[in-house]
Amino acid sequence: MNIYRASDGDMVDEICWRFYEKGQQPLAVERVYDANQGLAKLGPVLPAGTIVKLPDLPRPQTTPIIRIWG
Repeated sequence: MNIYRASDGDMVDEICWRFYEKGQQPLAVERVYDANQGLAKLGPVLPAGTIVKLPDLPRPQTTPIIRIWG
């Protein structure tokens, strides 16, 4: 688990977009809220200095590329 200290104007979805890999992002916001009880009560824009726990998320599975032609 990582810890992030919010800067003025930070939003949870933006933090998740910057911190997590592309394949991890679909459920990242929900998992961050689950790991941070009461975070949603602060509103969409976090106050500067808010501590946000960023839980470890499973790595995306790679999909093999199938080439039909050549």
